[in-house]
Amino acid sequence: MSSLISWILYQNTLLFYFINNGLSNPYFDFLMPAITNFGSLTAMAIICVLMYIFGGENTRKIALIGLAALFLANVAVYLLKIIVAEPRPFTVLPNVIQLVSESEAYGFPSGHSASSFAVMMVIGLKYRLHIKGKSYRLLYPVLAFASLIAFSRVYIGVHYPLDVIFGALVGILSALVVIYIGWDETIVNKISKISIKDMIIHLIRGKQSSKAK
Repeated sequence: MSSLISWILYQNTLLFYFINNGLSNPYFDFLMPAITNFGSLTAMAIICVLMYIFGGENTRKIALIGLAALFLANVAVYLLKIIVAEPRPFTVLPNVIQLVSESEAYGFPSGHSASSFAVMMVIGLKYRLHIKGKSYRLLYPVLAFASLIAFSRVYIGVHYPLDVIFGALVGILSALVVIYIGWDETIVNKISKISIKDMIIHLIRGKQSSKAK
């Protein structure tokens, strides 16, 4: 068993160097640090909040489920980081191309991967895009986007491949738990009826009518 674990970790390091060093090029050096920002807890929370503010009732439900999955995923990541306590590659490996600064010491699992897969999995499973009378599920495009974020974490030198793989699994499982097991639909239905956009419009119109008087 120990030899198998050693082999897996060796392959993990080889794959890290292949992505971080072997695929290095000026175009990725520019794009990946920008793409990786979309996977942060803050960015994913903003996406859900914007969906809630500007979406209809069904979109607001999806936004709430996405926020719940995001919360669950990040709690799991926080606990696993403490338990595993794996140093980031740039702290223990030579010749790592580190494109962004990273203050958090531990890397397993990837929080960016968990956050992006949690929210994107919810959107992919629950949201449908309607174009010319046809309905399209966005599962594959949004998971491709989450995968690109996960790839960027390795490319910029802050995570091993296994970090982002397990981060993705944490995100996917968090989304599935919230959707199918641990979420009370009655709570979602009640909260999703509150339209912040309608409240703002009503408030603005009320002020305009009072000024007209």
